[in-house]
Amino acid sequence: MNVEKTGTIPYFTDYDVFLFRQGTHSRLYEKMGAHLATQNGKSGVYFAVWAPEARSVSVIGAWNDWDSDANPLCLSPAGTGVWAAFVPGVHDGSLYKYHIDPNAGGGAFDKGDPFAFFWELPPKTASIVRDLSYCWEDQEWMFQRAGKNPLEEPVSIYEVHTGSWRRVPGQDFRSLSYREIGHELGDYVTDMGFTHVEFLPVMEHPYYPSWGYQTLGYFAPTSRYGVPQDFMYLVDHLHRRGIGVILDWVPSHFPDDAYGLRLYDGTALFEHHDDRQGFHPEWKSRIFNYGRHEVRSFLISSALFWLDRYHADGIRVDAVASMLYHDFARQDSGWIPNRYGGRENLDAIEFMRRLNEAAYLSYPGIMMIAEESTAWPMVTRPPDTGGLGFGLKWNMGWMHDTLGFFGREPVHRKYHHNQLTFSIWYAFSENFLLPFSHDEVVHGKRSLIGRMPGDEWQKFANLRAMFGYLYTHPGKKLLFMGCEFGQRNEWYHETSLDWHLLGNPLHSGLLAWVRDLQWFYRTTPALYRNDFSGSGFSWIDCSDQEQSVIVFTRYGRQGDVPVLVVLNLTPVVRRGYRAGVPSGGRWTERLNSDSAMYGGSNIGNLGGVDAEQYRYHGRDWSVVLTLPPLSATILTGEVP
Repeated sequence: MNVEKTGTIPYFTDYDVFLFRQGTHSRLYEKMGAHLATQNGKSGVYFAVWAPEARSVSVIGAWNDWDSDANPLCLSPAGTGVWAAFVPGVHDGSLYKYHIDPNAGGGAFDKGDPFAFFWELPPKTASIVRDLSYCWEDQEWMFQRAGKNPLEEPVSIYEVHTGSWRRVPGQDFRSLSYREIGHELGDYVTDMGFTHVEFLPVMEHPYYPSWGYQTLGYFAPTSRYGVPQDFMYLVDHLHRRGIGVILDWVPSHFPDDAYGLRLYDGTALFEHHDDRQGFHPEWKSRIFNYGRHEVRSFLISSALFWLDRYHADGIRVDAVASMLYHDFARQDSGWIPNRYGGRENLDAIEFMRRLNEAAYLSYPGIMMIAEESTAWPMVTRPPDTGGLGFGLKWNMGWMHDTLGFFGREPVHRKYHHNQLTFSIWYAFSENFLLPFSHDEVVHGKRSLIGRMPGDEWQKFANLRAMFGYLYTHPGKKLLFMGCEFGQRNEWYHETSLDWHLLGNPLHSGLLAWVRDLQWFYRTTPALYRNDFSGSGFSWIDCSDQEQSVIVFTRYGRQGDVPVLVVLNLTPVVRRGYRAGVPSGGRWTERLNSDSAMYGGSNIGNLGGVDAEQYRYHGRDWSVVLTLPPLSATILTGEVP
C-alpha cells in the first residue's frame, strides 16, 4: 500500500507481524487504530483493526452517513486477522466505528476502536480520530529522570481522583478540566512537598462511578475533562513543576458494554470463552486471555503508550492478585487449574514479566508498581531470577495492621503491640510502597480521621502519630487526597473534597504536620536511601507494649545523619523516658507531632537532648526524653 508519511505510518511489516503474533509487540498503537495519513496526494485516515473471525469489516462515520457499504476494510494477507484500509476525506475529529459482520453467525454489529486515541463523552460511544501532536516542554525532567533510580530517591505519592479533587463553585460544581487541575494541583502539591501525583484511571470508561476501574479506552484519556492534548498539558505542567506522574492502569478486567471489547469479532477475542476463566464474579466483568499472544501485545502496548505519548513516570497495575490466581474470588468448582493442576495463572505471570521487561528497557527511571494483596513471592524481583519484575509493591499487610492498631482504644493497644512491629519481619522481602489509598476511605470503612478513637483532640493526635509512623517506616509513601487534612466524610466521587475544613485549627494543623513531614522526609536521606535493606533500619525497643512505645532508628549512607523515631501511642505523657541511641553527641528534635502549630499540647524536649554514655537498650549511649501524648517524636543525631 502506497501510504505517504505524515506522522507515524501504521503499516505492518513482517517484523511487526512476528512481534504481534509472538505477544511481544509493544508499539501496536503506531500500527493499529486510526492515523492521519495521505495517499496519492489525498488526505485521509488509515484504519486498522484486529478481528480475525469477522466475515467482513467496514468503517462507518459521519463522512459516509454511517453507511456500512461505503468503506470496507481489507483483510491482511499476513494471517494476522488485521483489517485495514486508507479512507480519504476523513479528518481529525471525525467520529467513527467499525461495522463487523461475524463468521460466527448472527447479525452484524458496530464496535468502537480498541486503539482509539479519543472517545465521545459517555454515554455516547463513538471513537474519534485524533492527532496526538503536542509540543512538550519537559525535556529537563525527562533527561534527569532517565539518570535516576527511584528506589534510592524519596517517593511520596499523592493519589488523586481527577473528577472530585476540587470542583468549581457557582458552575454546578463541575469538575476541573485537565488544564485547570494542572495549575491548581501543581501549586498544592509543590507546597505540600509530594514528589508524585498518582491519578486513578484516566483511561476512558463508560461508567463514572467505577472511578475509571472499568476501562474500555486503553489508549485514550477520558473526554470528561478535555482532549488528549489537555491531559498532555497537565502532565507537562506537573513535570515542569518538578512533580512526577503515575497512572493507575487496569489490565485485570474490562466491562461488558456492547460497543467495547467483549465478543469483539463475534468470538471471545480479548477474553476467555469459558466463564470459569473469562468472567470475574466479584466485579461482573470480563477477564483478558493472557495466553493469547495478540492480547498480550495489546496490553503491553497500552502500558507503554502512556509512558511514550503521555510521558508518564510510572504505571500502577491494579488488582495484580486477581490476575495471578485462577481461583481468585471463585468457589471451589468455579475455576480451571493450570496445566500442572495448580491455581497459579501461568499466562498472567508470563504477561507481567514481559510487560515489566519492556517498560524498564524502554524507559529508564520509571516505576512499575503492583497492587498485589497476597504473599506471592518475588513480585519486585527480576524475571530472570523468578520474579515478576515490578519495581514496587503495595504493602497491604502493613496498611491493614497499622489501621487496625491505630483504630483501637489506647488502653487496649498493649495487647496488640505486634500489629505495629510485625511489618519489619518482612519489610525487606520486597520493594514496598506504604499505601493509605482511596480503598481505605470508601464503602463504609470511614475516613482516616473517622477511624481514630477518642475525643476530637485525641483523634487528630492519633492521626498525626500514624502519619509520623508512615513517613519514618521503611518504604515509599502514598496518601489519598483529603487524608492529609483530615477529610471527615468518606470520599465520594460526585463531590469535591471538604476544603472548608481547613478553617478549623485541628485540620489546618494536621495539614501543616503532613507538609513538614514531607519536606523532612525529602531532605533526610536516612529515610529513603536504604528503604529496601535491613542496613537502613534498627530497632531500639520494639517490646515496650506495657507503655505502647516503640523506638527505632533509620540510617542512610556514610555521611548521612541518623534518625531516631519515638512513638508514644497512649494519651499518657512519659517524662524521663530513656532510650538507647547509636552514638553520642546532640540529638536534635526535628519534628514533634504534639507541637502547638499542629494542634498538639506543646509538650516536647526543648529542641533536643544530649546523649549520655550510659548503656541502655544494648547501646553504649542513651538519651532521656519527654514523650508527649499520642505522638511521634523525630530526632536526628550528628554525622558519624
